[in-house]
Parts: sequence; C-alpha cells; structure tokens
Amino acid sequence: MKSACTFTSKLTAGISIFSQIGQLAAEHNAINLWQGSPSFTPDNHLLSAVSRAMTEGFNQYAPMQGERILRQVLAEKTWQLYGADYDPENEVTVTVGGLEAIYATITALVHHNDEVIIFEPAFECYAPAIRLQGATPVAMQIPLDTLKIDWIKVAAAITAKTRMIIINSPHNPTGALLDLDDIEQLIALTRGSHIVILSDEVYEHMVYDGKVHYSMCRFPELAERSVVISSLGKSYSVTGWRIGYCVAPAEIMLEIRKVHQYMVFSAAAPFQRALATALSDPSSYLGLAALYQRKRDLLIASMEDSGLTILPCSSGFFLLARINDDLRRSDTEFVFDLVRNHGVGTIPLSSFYGDAKDTGIIRISFCKDDNILREGGKALAKYDL
Repeated sequence: MKSACTFTSKLTAGISIFSQIGQLAAEHNAINLWQGSPSFTPDNHLLSAVSRAMTEGFNQYAPMQGERILRQVLAEKTWQLYGADYDPENEVTVTVGGLEAIYATITALVHHNDEVIIFEPAFECYAPAIRLQGATPVAMQIPLDTLKIDWIKVAAAITAKTRMIIINSPHNPTGALLDLDDIEQLIALTRGSHIVILSDEVYEHMVYDGKVHYSMCRFPELAERSVVISSLGKSYSVTGWRIGYCVAPAEIMLEIRKVHQYMVFSAAAPFQRALATALSDPSSYLGLAALYQRKRDLLIASMEDSGLTILPCSSGFFLLARINDDLRRSDTEFVFDLVRNHGVGTIPLSSFYGDAKDTGIIRISFCKDDNILREGGKALAKYDL
C-alpha cells in the first residue's frame, strides 16, 4: 500500500550493518561469525527453572523495577565481585536487555544541547540514542595500534556542555580493557564536575589471559556518578530473553526508572525468576572466562594461514582481524564479498565509527559452538579473494 504521507526519522543513519549482514547471511546460509549471540544451548537447569516459574504462575507483569529476588541477588553479586553496596530496592533495575538500559539512561540524563563523549570504535547504539535527545555525540578515537585512550585529548574535549562520558570496558569491538591508569585519569577528569558516567560492562565476565576487569563499581568516586550496565542474556547465553540490568545511586536510578516505566514497564517475569536461581551459584558466571578464552583460541587456530592478521583480544566475544595488503579492498566490500562468495558472515570495523571510514579491519565473533568456529575459521583461511 502506498502512503499519501511523507515520513522522516530524527536519525540520519539508515538500516544498521548488523541488520544488512543478518539478512544477507540468511539469504546465503552463511556461517554466523558476525553476531554477538551465543549459538549454544543454555544450561538445562536454567531452562527447567523457566518452566518451573511459568508453572508456578509467574506469567504476568513483573514489578517495574524487576523481580525483587533477582534484584537482591544482583546486589549481592555486585558486592561480592566489586565491594560495592547497592540497595536492591532503589539502586538496581532489571531492564529489557543491556540495550534498553543504555537507551533509558541516555534518555533520562542527557538533554537538548548537551554533549556526550564516546570512544570509537563504538557500539552502534550510543550515537543515535544521544542524537534522539537533541544532544551531540563527541567521538574520541581509540588508536588501534595501542588500544589506549588518550586522556589528554579527552580533557581537551570536555566543555561546559559535557553531560556524560560513555565507557565500554570490556570493549566491543576491540576486546580492550581499562587499566588502573585509565581509572585514575577518569577520576581526575570528572572530580568536582556534574558529568555522569555510563559504563557499559556487558562483557564483565569474559576477560582473558589473567587480565582484570575494573568496574566503575570498584571505585567510590566513580560509582557515585556512574550507571553501570550489564547483560544476563550475554552471561547465560540467552540473548533472546532480553534481560539486562543497571546499578546506580538512588537519585540517578530514580530518573532512569521514570523512562524505563514508559518504555517497557518491566522485563519478562519467568526469565527473571530463572536467572535469579542461576545467579545464586557464582560458578555459573565465573567459569565464562575459561570457556570463551578456549573458543577464542580455537577460532584463531582454525584461521591459521588466512589472509588476515589477528589483533590482540583480552576480553569480550570478538576478534579483530586486519585484511592483508594482497586482499585489499574496503572493509565493507570485503565483508559483503565474504558472505556472498564464501559463506561467512562478519562485520566491518568501519561500522563502529560515525564517519564509516574504511579501516581495513573486520570483526569476527567467537561466541559460537566449536564446530561453527572450526568451519568458519577454515572458510576464512581458504578463500582466494
């Protein structure tokens, strides 16, 4: 049906590269190394807990802020891991995935004409959410050779309009981690200011090679101005359940909940109950680092002799790989060719930048079954582009 009206969006961006690759991958039955969604079956105890919750009648709306039993166990988990004491009643909110927590936080705290500092390459949702508030994303570049934030440049970018700094560590897509020097620099930059930190920590349990994740929760000067976001969908391989959460001081959380209640009201009740049961056993998430480090190494081994150079990866679900000179073309052209002609789906790193400038690098997911990693790695190693 043809509409008689003209519709326009507040956003200038078109359909995301993730949606484009997903559609093309489906058309070509491509191996899924592009999506940050685990392909393996969740733990049977978790699935049984969902069925039990449904049978016991938890099929209607959950409380707006989340099931109390889940908020309690999340507060206990945060205390045990990071020594941070959050009140489950007023400082913990269960959201419809980490993405809703990010959007609700930006909507609640960022206003027209504000500026928000983000670090590129950046997860694609940050900048659009900022622009929808009439605010301006200020992109700072993370050098891909060092993966170290230049805090001197960050300091120079802060103005009277700077309302928020978005931190993502463990970082998607580079796998980089903030270290203690980064933390000290961030504390010094924000001390005495009205800047809020949105800390996207959805890969908090996927940290490798003996490295440490420094959550904003660990540091009181940062915790008092931070919204810390994580994802139970990522941690328990149930991304389709769309269960995330955030923690923040009560006065900040109150504003977030004002948005959350009108966006979705609440996340699915039976999933919340099941995840509360799973979280009561810390081994259910503390073993993730070993699992995913093995999968990272399996994918790297499967890609041996490919025309790609693997970059260091200390955390998360993804490897970055540089396209060697003899295969050179834009990263976007390379990725689309991989799907169409070689049956492997990946993501161009350029899609994580506001200007979409070619990087010559692709992102490859390793949160997959071992057979998918072997098959995908071998396909990448064998192509002749």
